[in-house]
Amino acid sequence: MVEIALLAIAILVILLTLGVPLPYCFGGGLMVMYFIGDTTMKGNMLWGYQQMGNPVILAIPLFILAGTIMAESGIAAALLRFVNAFVGHIRGGLGVVATVSCAIIGAISGSGLTGVAAIGPLLIPEMAAKGYPREYATALVANASLLGLLIPPSVTMIVYGWVTDTSILACFLSTLGPGLLVMLFFSLANIWMSRKFDLVLDKKPSFSKLVSNVSKQGFNAAPALLMPIIILGGIYGGIVTPTEAAAIAVIYSLPVGFLIYKGLTIKNFLVIGKEAATAVGAIMLMILFSMILSQMLTLESIPQKLVQAIFSITENKIALLILVNILLFFTGMIVNDLTAVILIGPLLLPLMTAIGVSPVQFAAIMGVNTAMGGVTPPYASVLYLGARIGNVKVTKVIPPAMTLIAVGYLPVVVLTSAWPDLSLFLPRLFGY
Repeated sequence: MVEIALLAIAILVILLTLGVPLPYCFGGGLMVMYFIGDTTMKGNMLWGYQQMGNPVILAIPLFILAGTIMAESGIAAALLRFVNAFVGHIRGGLGVVATVSCAIIGAISGSGLTGVAAIGPLLIPEMAAKGYPREYATALVANASLLGLLIPPSVTMIVYGWVTDTSILACFLSTLGPGLLVMLFFSLANIWMSRKFDLVLDKKPSFSKLVSNVSKQGFNAAPALLMPIIILGGIYGGIVTPTEAAAIAVIYSLPVGFLIYKGLTIKNFLVIGKEAATAVGAIMLMILFSMILSQMLTLESIPQKLVQAIFSITENKIALLILVNILLFFTGMIVNDLTAVILIGPLLLPLMTAIGVSPVQFAAIMGVNTAMGGVTPPYASVLYLGARIGNVKVTKVIPPAMTLIAVGYLPVVVLTSAWPDLSLFLPRLFGY
């Protein structure tokens, strides 16, 4: 049966490489398991539909809708202006604004695409006008937008907690430390790399003018800044569940977008709803098929057989962690983050627990690797979207993107794998 499972995965990878839409790729793998294997499709389809009725899954479309509203409502622009008030006059400060703004938006929307969709159209042209190479500005915004997968609440961690039966709140907390560390590394790398750019800097304001500008932009951004406070405070305070927090994010963003920032109108709200519904339909269908394929593999004891096969090669924990990280990185290169989590998470979790890596630490390891994969070709959906928004060729964006990956994501992958406390300190602090 292992051979049939490998054939199903091979068909999946081939279809992905050919550019076939994701749900059909998983459908191809399912057909192999159904026609050649011993599993029954009817029972697995019923199981899959039952799983899709889980209230946890409702958080995904709600966070996607909230993120789509943010991109159009003016909330993102208000956050950007507030952060820019602090460091906009410093060399490299605009790049720091991009990084921090994407992290804040990630803390609201839970998505990796929202940052580049909301910040890219505003900040990439501004950075280019200030002397940043357009391809570098695009690469920085694309890389930083994936902080949305690490800064909680994260849709990826919701799915991971669901498929591995791990506390979602613990998963949220596990990626916060690595996410903030990636944000810091991107900011420092940007300041260092900005030394070679011929930048046009704003005139350094006096202290009184700086305070005045920060106060003005802070007052304007206050409704936007309340969103992460309400969402995260509600979740970690035990007041609401992640699904309820996602609903609150949607409800809160509507009056803020319509009445305060006035970026929402009836006309563009209908367009936003259509875009969100289209994205949700594709994602939910992909989740259904990938869950069924993962369940078929589990029923055939493929995870256990995989653990035995790997242990036959080596039982060294360090070597195994290196192999797992390489596998996760390459998986992230060919599929999106949700697909990687659903397909690989249940397969590798038994191996991780066997070598003493907790499911919560493994959540952080998967989170950082899948974020890194989102800007690494051939899949690199966030990088392609960034190139389209930034109006620059993807081939020009790839070199600076790879540099940022090397200085931002790779060190954090190593630290998250080798230093458990980076991902486990906060969950333990909250009793997980």
